[in-house]
Amino acid sequence: MKIAKATRLYEEWLGRRLSLIQSDLDFKHQQMRTAPFPFLRATYYRWAETWREVLGDAARGPAVLAVGDLHVENFGTWRDRDGRIIWGVNDFDEAHPMPYTNDLVRLATSALLANMRVDRKAGTTAILLGYGEALEAGGRPFVLAEHHTSLREMATARLHDPEGYWAKLHALPVWTGEIPRSAARAIDDVMPQRGLRWKTAHRIAGLGSLGRERYVGVAQWRGGSVAREVKALAPSACVWAEGERTGEIRYAEMLKRAIRCPDPFVRVEKRWVVRRLAPDSSRIELAALPKERDELKLLQSMGWETANIHLGSARASRLAADLTKRRRGWLLDAAVKMERAVMADFEAFAH
Repeated sequence: MKIAKATRLYEEWLGRRLSLIQSDLDFKHQQMRTAPFPFLRATYYRWAETWREVLGDAARGPAVLAVGDLHVENFGTWRDRDGRIIWGVNDFDEAHPMPYTNDLVRLATSALLANMRVDRKAGTTAILLGYGEALEAGGRPFVLAEHHTSLREMATARLHDPEGYWAKLHALPVWTGEIPRSAARAIDDVMPQRGLRWKTAHRIAGLGSLGRERYVGVAQWRGGSVAREVKALAPSACVWAEGERTGEIRYAEMLKRAIRCPDPFVRVEKRWVVRRLAPDSSRIELAALPKERDELKLLQSMGWETANIHLGSARASRLAADLTKRRRGWLLDAAVKMERAVMADFEAFAH
């Protein structure tokens, strides 16, 4: 199946499960034509459809509850119940039971397509090093207050300009239509005060979820701005790729099972995921990181965090045993194969 047809069929499938915003879908298609990395981020459905065929043995392994749509910009920060800044995977829209290798290969492929400033072999080695170290340690969340100095400096550099963050939120266009009652209730439930009046705005964010309903409530509370966002959820694109008509939404299950310092503001309310928006509670784009940064350390940390997720649903010994059987260089070889497949689809879609 060609990429254009796959895109049409997936969006038709998704449109039967939730309301889509056509103008956002059109913008998503524009972004898909700009460069290979945005294309990768926007087309997890295509990855889910093709990765087993492209990779063969590298697409086999012990099953975990996987992130699915893992990539180098699906990481961010939040504050836990004690107010500590935590770093880790930012969202789980595509969570689904899959071989653990899916997340490792997709993370490595994204690093290649994002043109990170590291040697390809060294980059994939760093991912596997972090993953293996986490398996050996039994996992551990990234609390940035006391440890992980270089990661803390990278992850918190964007916090030096909170005014810019809030200016962008306040500049969001007001949503003039009705929003679903369940979405409004979800925002109300995580506002800092019951009955707080808030402005409803429309936010275009991410790429994989572009087209879904996404509403932001922005309010003033005790001298400053607060914001909460709801986003519509659907079963993983893996359900579509596997030809299934129905499938579970695994977001809440992932939040519960992963080795994680939970974000107390992230909740799944019926068909919505709701979260707090703030400078210290958001996804981190590579462009927001300091120019002088240790990208090998960053990739190693991403590998460790991937294991934190997988250890919620699989034994470390089983994952480690499978890793030791794989030949040296397997991850780079697999990432290069997927890079070629993504590039071919990008060229076909863009032209």
